[in-house]
Amino acid sequence: MTVDNSIGLDFNKLAQDCGITSETAPVQGVIANIDSLEDKYNKQELIAIYNYFLIHACEPDVIMYLIRCVDMYRDSSSVEYLVDILLLKNANHSDVRTHEKYNNVRAMCAKAIANQKNTSVVSSLLYCLNNKDENYRVRLACADALGRIGDRFAVAPLIEVVKDEEEKSVYLRESAVSALGLLGDTRAIDPLVSILETKQGLIDKFSFLKERVIEALSKMTFSENERVFKALKNSLSDASPQVRINAIEAIMNSENPRAVEVIRNCFDNDSDVEVKKNAMIALYNLTDRSILDEVINSDKYSDTLKMEAVAIIEEYEDDESDGADE
Repeated sequence: MTVDNSIGLDFNKLAQDCGITSETAPVQGVIANIDSLEDKYNKQELIAIYNYFLIHACEPDVIMYLIRCVDMYRDSSSVEYLVDILLLKNANHSDVRTHEKYNNVRAMCAKAIANQKNTSVVSSLLYCLNNKDENYRVRLACADALGRIGDRFAVAPLIEVVKDEEEKSVYLRESAVSALGLLGDTRAIDPLVSILETKQGLIDKFSFLKERVIEALSKMTFSENERVFKALKNSLSDASPQVRINAIEAIMNSENPRAVEVIRNCFDNDSDVEVKKNAMIALYNLTDRSILDEVINSDKYSDTLKMEAVAIIEEYEDDESDGADE
């Protein structure tokens, strides 16, 4: 691949002067040389220089710095060079340590690609995501990038990752779930709910996955989907307090007519103070301040909960009263 040189720069000489192609030049010295270019060239010239350097740089730390440089401008001309790095088209990674560094480079590259919001790269990201022999950090970054780019073409492959119970990395499934939440496509609802409904295996052991599932579902429209509401309601009995807290928020935002009843039951029966606190806040948001007054005036509630109720009144109710007086 060559860089467009319509601006008439001697890229090869610049690369040599900066030490880009040297395998022995000190990394910090090379980076300092790259920094010095900002005082000599305009924006378009710098972008072209960075693109050329991306092709020819051989030190992973230098490439990572160049990715930061192109990400600062987010010019569309840089996308193809970033994709080449992601796919290791120009990489020299013969030893294990360098290979490991390239994995970090490629993960950063996927993030920079996502910032471009360019749908033409979706197939390259999916290629890395679907390769089970690929480094998991690269796959994580690609899953996240697919969600941030927002192309619906990525929905089905992400769903397959989420459904794959043989996937070695539960973290990858979490990242795919989060990406589906960003995409907001309702095709993902049933496979996401299936995870909440599963009672054995990895699902019980790794509650973070269920947390991500609930967060993703809360970004989708499911107010009339009884299966989703039932799964969220059942999640209020999960062993993980954070799963229960996430379920409270999702139910609060569901617009389901039974939301108040379900959250009230959780508030009355849950033993975890943080869960009770979030249930109290949800009830306040869905109804009125009567729940706060009840907590403050009853001996059956903890001091922590009472203090939270007072703080809410002081922050929100008093402000409204002051506004009314004016």
